[in-house]
Amino acid sequence: MVDVLDGWVLGQYTEPTAPVPTHPTYRRGSGPGVVVIAEIPGITPEVVAFADEVVAQGFTVVMPHLFGEVPSASGAGAAVRTLAKVCVNREFTKLRLRETSPVATWLRSLARTLHAELGGPGVGALGMCFTGGFALAMMVDESVAAPVLAQPSLPFPIGRARGADLNLSPADLDVVKRRAAAGCAVLGLRYADDPATGTRFDTLTGEIGDAFLRVELPGRKHSTVTGDRQPEFVDAVMSFFRDTLLVEDDRPGL
Repeated sequence: MVDVLDGWVLGQYTEPTAPVPTHPTYRRGSGPGVVVIAEIPGITPEVVAFADEVVAQGFTVVMPHLFGEVPSASGAGAAVRTLAKVCVNREFTKLRLRETSPVATWLRSLARTLHAELGGPGVGALGMCFTGGFALAMMVDESVAAPVLAQPSLPFPIGRARGADLNLSPADLDVVKRRAAAGCAVLGLRYADDPATGTRFDTLTGEIGDAFLRVELPGRKHSTVTGDRQPEFVDAVMSFFRDTLLVEDDRPGL
């Protein structure tokens, strides 16, 4: 049986002030850094396949292992088992309004360290579904230059207020707005009728205007770059990372 993680190097990263200071990581590639944060149920073969595509574009990809099995099975059963665990995990804010998930402390530190090691204009960050908004929270750190929100779904959209919330504290939102005004764009991906994303894309447009780059396709599907992937979504991510993080001499084919 082929191991989907062949070629990926297992390590760990420690941030002493984080609620859970150490998480395993999987790393592969060369070039500027990109942090790819898996959706529930975890680091599935589909998540690894997408991360391999990012590597092929000329990046060093780090996948944190925050929950689930490695590799994780896909499907409803695995999702339910992982969700039961993350719902009692205090690293993640699931229902509270105007609050940043505590795991952002660890993720920001990981990005900062990766940028210090690899250089370049900054680090890319992509979160999916449950972790979609984490890329926005990571943008609070200056090291993150290319945040991508793939179908962000926290807080769970129970009611209008939660469906519009960005999973950010007011102080963190202020930093995001300042960085956006200074030129740091945010890429968002979603299916237009996906209920998990609520109305938070409209919130982001209202908060940062043209700095929020929306890529929306019709339909009620969910996983934009994995299970329900479409070329338009994947191409938008790759172009965003290349244009933001690669200097001209490092771009494939140039």
